[in-house]
Amino acid sequence: MSKQKRLLVRSDEVVGCCSPLVRQPLSVELAVELSRLFKAIGDPVRLRLLSLIASHAGGEACVCDLTGVFDLTGPTISHHLKVLREAGLISGERRGTWVYYRAHPEALRRLSEVLVPDEIPAVNA
Repeated sequence: MSKQKRLLVRSDEVVGCCSPLVRQPLSVELAVELSRLFKAIGDPVRLRLLSLIASHAGGEACVCDLTGVFDLTGPTISHHLKVLREAGLISGERRGTWVYYRAHPEALRRLSEVLVPDEIPAVNA
């Protein structure tokens, strides 16, 4: 699977009353795609990095703004950022000696769409 490949749930898959998760079972392909994203944010450091980037003023954060927040080495932070980038949750742009990261709101929206039902279908008792 390409490092550049981005997910995920197409907006036309979220139709009717419910998200794909409660409307019908996920296809194998979609489950694999989504699990890569959830795995990427399943680590507390990566989830916090994503939050720091997404909530940063101007919608982007310099790696220099991120490294001091954690009691981790630069290479460890770089590894976590690489995992988020390869999952398609963030992108980075080099400017001089620094890299600036932006979150991909569409990827975050797609993750939420699959989990948040408009209503939960009634279960026959």
